[in-house]
Amino acid sequence: MERLDKIVSNQTGYSRKEVKELVRNKRIMVNDVVVSKSEIKVDPINDLISLDGENINVKKKVYLMLNKPKGYVSATEDKELPTVLELVPIEYSHRDLFPAGRLDRDTTGLMLITDDGEFAHNILSPKKHVKKTYNVTIDIPMTEEMVSGFKDGVNLIDGECKSAGLEITGQYTGVVTLVEGRYHQIKRMFGCFGAKVVELERIGMGNFFLPSDLELGECREFTEEELKRVKE
Repeated sequence: MERLDKIVSNQTGYSRKEVKELVRNKRIMVNDVVVSKSEIKVDPINDLISLDGENINVKKKVYLMLNKPKGYVSATEDKELPTVLELVPIEYSHRDLFPAGRLDRDTTGLMLITDDGEFAHNILSPKKHVKKTYNVTIDIPMTEEMVSGFKDGVNLIDGECKSAGLEITGQYTGVVTLVEGRYHQIKRMFGCFGAKVVELERIGMGNFFLPSDLELGECREFTEEELKRVKE
């Protein structure tokens, strides 16, 4: 059970003060009964809430996928730089969304944006072993030494990385699969072999991969099936 004013505010963008005014003007109904108090507790799943005769489709949590372009920081706000939340469609602006995990400012690709803290923790926690897949381009030729090193676990200043996958796809390109998310991890791992990462794109989380029709900078909701593949 949740407060009516909180539910309506989360789903419509009205402030709680404005919701109180809507209730006072008898514009909100619960189960076809006009309500008189904005603070009453209702069941957001089973109770029918309507505003001006239109049913409010209550979404408990929102899960958005973004094809992040370069130049945006993975934060809810920044004083100097644009954030990934600025790419979220305006209809979600009233929700308390945040990026689930980080991509560097110059890294592109798949990012999950949500208001579900528990879900975000589960996909980001190293204990859950949710894999993240990246396309990588470096400034020197890829080598089998790098492949073996990634598999064995590269030693960084903050400890040894877990075994990671590296598949060579071209002279300077490869696909990296991680189950960790350390600070600048892929860049630092290649740095151990004297290589500099010049392009980095996250293409997958779990068994879900960036859709080919999601253009750079575009954002849309996950389907239930897509979310399931993220968790797998």
